[in-house]
Amino acid sequence: MIWIAESYAALRDFFEAGGDVLWAILAVTILLWTFILERLWYFRMVQPAKTQKALETWNNMSDHDSWQARQIRERLLSEIRVDAGQFIFYIKTMVAVLPLLGLLGTVTGMIQVFDVMTVLGTGNPRAMAGGVSAATIPTMSGMVAALSGLYFGASLDKRAKVEVERAADLLRYH
Repeated sequence: MIWIAESYAALRDFFEAGGDVLWAILAVTILLWTFILERLWYFRMVQPAKTQKALETWNNMSDHDSWQARQIRERLLSEIRVDAGQFIFYIKTMVAVLPLLGLLGTVTGMIQVFDVMTVLGTGNPRAMAGGVSAATIPTMSGMVAALSGLYFGASLDKRAKVEVERAADLLRYH
């Protein structure tokens, strides 16, 4: 139980040193990873069943060459494309926003440093240290959070495209 209290204290100190922007970075990171985990679950558990259902619908049709059959095929593929690509835009957007939030933390931290310099001058480095840490910690946090989602965002985007191509191959004309 002591390690929990120590971990909580370390986390609290980190957030106090980094400033209020860290809370926004934390919220966006939690949302980012919620979407990433949902997409991973979707591609593993839901997508195969949706593709199978579309294939069964296509195979149960007697005509695959008419204009109407082609439109049905396009509708089936469109549904798969929309479902597979859901939330990927949001993942990419959050990956782009996180470094900007870190930059916002840098700016607010530097404002703290300049406020200290205005009041106390440059002769008090201890007073300026709080602003410097408030400037650097959010930058690092925003970059780390963005990097953690960058790979998965690109991977999930590619996976969505592959799933649509795979479905298009399965729903071929006879």
